[in-house]
Amino acid sequence: MTTIGPPGHERDGHPPEDPPPGDADDGSSGSEPQVRPGANPEYGFPQGLWRMTDRLRPPFPPFSVRTFRSPLRGPWLTSVFGSVLLVGLPIVIITGLLSYSAYGPQFGQAMPADVGALGLPYFDWPTRPVWLYRLNQGLHVGVGLVLIPVVLAKLWSVVPKLFTWPPSRSIAQLLERVSLLALVGGILFEIVTGVLNIQYDYIFGFSFYTAHYWGAWVFIAGFVVHVAIKLPTMIRSLRARSLRAELATGLARTEPEPLDTHGLVAEHPDEPTLSRRGLLAMVGGGVLLVGAVSAGQTVGDAVRPTALLAPRGRDYGDGPNDFQINRTAATAGISPAVGDGWSLALSGGPGSVTLTRPQLLGMPQHTATLPIACVEGWSTTQTWTGVRLRDLAARAGVPSPRTAFVQSAEQAGAFNHATLQSNQVLDPDALLALRVNGADLSLEHGFPARVIVPALPGVHNTKWVTSISFRSA
Repeated sequence: MTTIGPPGHERDGHPPEDPPPGDADDGSSGSEPQVRPGANPEYGFPQGLWRMTDRLRPPFPPFSVRTFRSPLRGPWLTSVFGSVLLVGLPIVIITGLLSYSAYGPQFGQAMPADVGALGLPYFDWPTRPVWLYRLNQGLHVGVGLVLIPVVLAKLWSVVPKLFTWPPSRSIAQLLERVSLLALVGGILFEIVTGVLNIQYDYIFGFSFYTAHYWGAWVFIAGFVVHVAIKLPTMIRSLRARSLRAELATGLARTEPEPLDTHGLVAEHPDEPTLSRRGLLAMVGGGVLLVGAVSAGQTVGDAVRPTALLAPRGRDYGDGPNDFQINRTAATAGISPAVGDGWSLALSGGPGSVTLTRPQLLGMPQHTATLPIACVEGWSTTQTWTGVRLRDLAARAGVPSPRTAFVQSAEQAGAFNHATLQSNQVLDPDALLALRVNGADLSLEHGFPARVIVPALPGVHNTKWVTSISFRSA
């Protein structure tokens, strides 16, 4: 009869294997120490260098073999966390690179602008579905946040490996260590700068966009190399133990994994104070908690009050204008008198055209319900009313523009202007919005007029628009 039991108990009718021979009991608590497989090390070229390094082992923590004594660490546990990250991290990577493309690097308005060989192929970012950028950034930020407990658990599970001595016994192993440094350093840098950006807390003193982009490529390189090296080990480790059996094993029957050649299993383990089942539940609970208190800023609307980690509170205006603001009028240096004598200048055709706000209101109005989504992961859906951009292009004498350059009344800042692609200008729901939710735009939301384009990054939905130049080439 086949049974599934905890590690170390009978399976498939066979008695458990005898444990590896142990060292003499050193009087410490916990399981008796065992001899690690491969205890007699082999050195690659140049052997003399690696042997000399091995003899120089520091006798103090964290390099001592008695520093890390958790009985839970081992290849199987590390591989469980690794398999989750192997699914989740590519989603974060791909959506991050797509976000860069959505900013229009072909117009020099993605940051950093000059990325050399690490530039992505140019393409026109689509306007359909209208929630495309909302979905992209929701996944990028949301998945990135919920993976933080898994990343921390994975780093905890491999921390003995970070202090293995000697650091390397061959050139191949040295390259693996370098890739590990890029992987760990890269992911921690991306997490810290990403979370601070979500909270608008730029304490690091450098451009978030530039640093996050280059940091991403460092992480991607380390991730690809690490997966190529460790994927076979991960598959073997996952097959070595039953997840169902581990989830059925309580604290009293929790035992260390067999000693491995990777240095993850403690040679002198303490008695367990938590089962692997409990550890997995704790990490899973952390994932659910982070998701619960952050998802509301992406989903928005009725569930926004659940977004306890959302930056700048959850109240943004009065009545119809009560929704998220990324950059306030005061921060942008916009005076409350910006509407006095305001007019919109259109250019690109045979002559310039100037339209006042009453003249714009006298043109055919179009209403569309569209989301705004920002790089920080928040989004909101509102109902906008205004003049179609394609009608303004026709009024300017450029009915089929290749691009449109939109200028704001804001005098400084990286996003006081934006270049729109042809499909973004000609989309039937692309508007110069004058009203929102049946009311005039508030100053905070771009009064007298702002751009709103389906699936466009929020910062390119320019507020306080003063001019639009339509270009046919």
